[in-house]
Amino acid sequence: MKPNEFLVWVIYDISNNKSRDLIAKECKKIGLYRVQKSVFLGTLNKTQLKELELRCSNTIDLDSDALYIFPMCEEDFKKVSLLGQAFDKQLVTDEVKALFL
Repeated sequence: MKPNEFLVWVIYDISNNKSRDLIAKECKKIGLYRVQKSVFLGTLNKTQLKELELRCSNTIDLDSDALYIFPMCEEDFKKVSLLGQAFDKQLVTDEVKALFL
């Protein structure tokens, strides 16, 4: 991870299928990896983070949808506890799995 980058979690609850699909595409396009159906993880710099926030805010219904973006430093990420089945194995790439080893 480069000095100006963050590990970023994106977690959402979006009722509209079209909006939900658009958010997933934006997350993938910017370089995040899907770890659950409504959870993405990856490394972004500050500019990418702001760009993602802007695109998401223009896509979701701000009155009914919820979208969380959690940037974390690598030190905090290493403190994450995993219980049970952490990821949907069909959705997760080996690159994301390696972050947890």
